[in-house]
Amino acid sequence: MGGPNQTQVYLARHGQTAYNHEGRFQGQLPVPLDETGLAQAAELAERALPYGFLALWSSPLLRARETAEVLARRLALPIRADDRLMETDAGDWTDLSFAEVRGREPRAFDAFAAGDPAFAFPGGESFAAQEVRVAAALEHVEAGPLPALVVCHGMVIRAALRRRAGHRDERFERVANAALVPLDPHRAERVELGGGAATMPS
Repeated sequence: MGGPNQTQVYLARHGQTAYNHEGRFQGQLPVPLDETGLAQAAELAERALPYGFLALWSSPLLRARETAEVLARRLALPIRADDRLMETDAGDWTDLSFAEVRGREPRAFDAFAAGDPAFAFPGGESFAAQEVRVAAALEHVEAGPLPALVVCHGMVIRAALRRRAGHRDERFERVANAALVPLDPHRAERVELGGGAATMPS
């Protein structure tokens, strides 16, 4: 990855869950890591070790928390939870498969998949609202000990980089589980993010 300390904040997507594998909206449900996800978390911890992180932040959602717990043991850091780092509230789509939603509401699904900033989950949260809370959380992270590692979610990473870049980037529409992403859009475009196969954020 080169130059671990060039960026002061890194975002890590949680390990894989059964919902990721199946292509299902988990939103803010308490979905645990599956066996692959636990292995990805352990591998992520080894990749994170050389960065000398002084703070470890996490979304409180179960899949992120379980990933952070693996990192906390390896990095010997306490976990600092922040509700603002949670995945988007998927509202009425929660627990539905991508195929089900695509069949029922193709235009809305396409807007979701494209990361349309005007998109809002029916009965849930908008990407615009999520972007505001994620930006506030990361400002709080940057005001604390650095370098810092933030364990979060695919759409949180997408929102964070969009906010920093001022535009959407197709590379971050699908971020791999256990990817390690610098909070610097220009640098993030050039580095190897690691992790598993890229999956749709859900």
